[in-house]
Amino acid sequence: MKKLKYFIPALALTGALASALADPTGNVIDEVAWVVGDEPIYKSEIEEMYQQAQYDGMTFKGSPYCAIPEQIAVEKLYLHQAKVDTIEPSESAVQSSVDQRLNFFINNMGSRERVEQQFRKPLPQIREQLVELMRNQYTIQQVQQSLTKDVKATPAEVRKYYASLPADSVPMVPQQVEVQIITLSPPVPQQEIDDVKARLRDYAERVNSGEAEFSTLAFFYSEDPGTRTQGGELGFRNKSDFVPEFSAVAFNLSEPGKVSKIVETEYGYHIIQLIEKRGEQANLRHILLRPKVRQADLDSSVVRLDSLRAEIVRGHINFDEAARYVSQDKDTRNNKGIMTNNSTGSSRFEMQDLPASVARRVETMQPGDISQAFIMMDERKNREVVAIVRLTNRIPAHRANLADDYALLKNMYEGKAREDILKRWVEQKIKDTYVRIEPGWSSCEFQYQGWIK
Repeated sequence: MKKLKYFIPALALTGALASALADPTGNVIDEVAWVVGDEPIYKSEIEEMYQQAQYDGMTFKGSPYCAIPEQIAVEKLYLHQAKVDTIEPSESAVQSSVDQRLNFFINNMGSRERVEQQFRKPLPQIREQLVELMRNQYTIQQVQQSLTKDVKATPAEVRKYYASLPADSVPMVPQQVEVQIITLSPPVPQQEIDDVKARLRDYAERVNSGEAEFSTLAFFYSEDPGTRTQGGELGFRNKSDFVPEFSAVAFNLSEPGKVSKIVETEYGYHIIQLIEKRGEQANLRHILLRPKVRQADLDSSVVRLDSLRAEIVRGHINFDEAARYVSQDKDTRNNKGIMTNNSTGSSRFEMQDLPASVARRVETMQPGDISQAFIMMDERKNREVVAIVRLTNRIPAHRANLADDYALLKNMYEGKAREDILKRWVEQKIKDTYVRIEPGWSSCEFQYQGWIK
């Protein structure tokens, strides 16, 4: 099946949870297919997981009626180990994943109502069941990470691993580029800021007076695409999950339903409503508005960066120094403007991993070239900025080698070492656990040995 890190697909609906989401009553007389320890695996669980896998576009190696119950059985082994080791996942991570999954459903089905129709349950009940699912998946990942925490490759092991790879197993590395960037963030006019604050004050007054629901206003007006479809709801989070300015106000709210003062963060201006507190966590709603930059100020910044580019091309200043003293991008200005690929931690990007506006410029450039100034969207802050980029290096597509791709090969070696450890662990647990597979479910080529006693 399609996998993310380790064994469990992070957003797949698996096991009993998948069945519960689709079953409107939860009361079904069912056929037992497997028993693992003292826990049954029902035919309905397998059928519902298969339907969900088709919805998610997953594929199977071999029969799904072999792969699916085996996966559920392996999950049960990991969850039992988590109880023994008293492993519990981060609730904030669980809630964040639930939010992502619900957004995925809503965006793909078109509305909250269609999601409820699909699963024949109200959204709060779907959320509750997804919380259980995600908690199990994070728990399993923590068990796996605990089992493999000591895997760390030495250079000698990576060299030996690379030498052992058949020529046709050495991966192809697509063309990659390394890019430097300088950005300017034009100031927002004070009148625009004042207008945004006035709108937020109006929203707050309407909620506090009972004229409007906070969630309704968030749905129609908030500029946070990740939460507006949930009426601005953020889910239960810890203080550390937010930027300090937001947390300082949000976690001082004590009366559910009341709306905070206006909060300024790097993302814009917010008002916040407390829904509920549970210990150190709080469930909040917010409305985010972002003041807009005037086109005249963007144009002025374009002229300024084009002038800077001319000075760099003439050799009066180098790009590294200009990035340090001129750029307003805090993520790159102290690193000579070098862009970092968040997925790999490397300075190398495949073209599709670059911001689209940067990729369009870089595509036709040669190493050493500096682009003309252009306007682009800062995706993190969702606001327009002006940039110039320099193509530092272009690495052609090639077979991986130790000199250029050590990090990739190291990750491959460590990934295989982790898989081997987990495979040995699962097969040992199978030997030590009571397993019964009913007739009709055992004629399979399983991934793991020892299921058939």
